[in-house]
Amino acid sequence: MQATVTTQGLSFFDLAVKGGWIMIPILMLFIVAIYISIERFLAIKKASYEDPGFMNRIKDYILDAKIDSAVNLCKSTDTPVSRMIQKGISRLGRPLNDVNVAIENVGNLEVSKLEKGLNFLATISGGAPMLGFLGTVLGMIQAFYDMASAGNNINVSLLSSGIYTAMVTTVAGLIVGIAAYFAYNYLVERVEKVVHQMESHTIEFLDLLNESA
Repeated sequence: MQATVTTQGLSFFDLAVKGGWIMIPILMLFIVAIYISIERFLAIKKASYEDPGFMNRIKDYILDAKIDSAVNLCKSTDTPVSRMIQKGISRLGRPLNDVNVAIENVGNLEVSKLEKGLNFLATISGGAPMLGFLGTVLGMIQAFYDMASAGNNINVSLLSSGIYTAMVTTVAGLIVGIAAYFAYNYLVERVEKVVHQMESHTIEFLDLLNESA
């Protein structure tokens, strides 16, 4: 009679349970990383919206001395660029350098808002693998302890718990860390594009002031 060999697969939940308690903080970091990534993506996407006719309308209003209309347009356009231009309009009549400094100050605040949470995402990208390695060390310690306690009665099932903890936590930590790392770099790139837009429109606005002067 031919022997039949059966194999039993492990679900993700089973693997997570075998990883031990260290999987809890790794899972929490994963959830936080997902939240920050989605929340920042939506915020940066909103900030990167660019009305192609915004600066042209601002130019027309300023050249026609319709300052109130320009301010109202900025208020109705909820973007970092509009808030910077609004601050610049509020400084009309002052030296151009003062206007530039006022715009730059608002720009710095807007960039700080866009980068909110990104540092923590970078921390997760480095911290999650370290937690995984910690689980690996704890798992190997458990495995060697079980070996020492078993004496001459060592078998595979006796060591499986420690080895599972060692391997599963490493994989989980690396998955979370890699995902957070790529998300961080992608979001930083998106922020840099928004900053470039802000700088471009600032130069355009200052050139407009020179022309109107």
